[in-house]
Amino acid sequence: MPPRIIEGVEELRGLVGQEVAVGDWLTVTQAQIDAFADVIRDHQWIHTDPDRARRESPYGATVAHGFLTLSLLSHLHSQAVQIRGNIRMSVNYGLNRVRFTSAVRSGSRIRARCALQEFLEISDGVRLVWAITVENEGSPKPALVAEWLVQLYL
Repeated sequence: MPPRIIEGVEELRGLVGQEVAVGDWLTVTQAQIDAFADVIRDHQWIHTDPDRARRESPYGATVAHGFLTLSLLSHLHSQAVQIRGNIRMSVNYGLNRVRFTSAVRSGSRIRARCALQEFLEISDGVRLVWAITVENEGSPKPALVAEWLVQLYL
């Protein structure tokens, strides 16, 4: 599904407290998990050894690092929401809260549900707090819930 297009910052102001968009599904592959393991130097077998994970893991397969799922937030969010207008740049300002609520098995599909929680004017732009839920297809629990702060400079 195409992303929801927000036509400028003023439109955002009226969306506080609402779910703004749901993104497309993204498959998390073993190749992505392995590449992420190489970058962060975390090669724990539950992430990188499919045979052992099939035998010994409670998930029956390798699982993505929680931080990989978190790192995919900007991509998942951009697949759900695009903000147009006079924005010079968008900056990740941090997170208020993050919980990894269920494992993402290799080969699983995830997507973001994006609700705008806060809209705060700052000296040269706005700070947004997005309530993001990363759904894990077929799982009753989300993979991740987070409050993500983004600053838009105008």
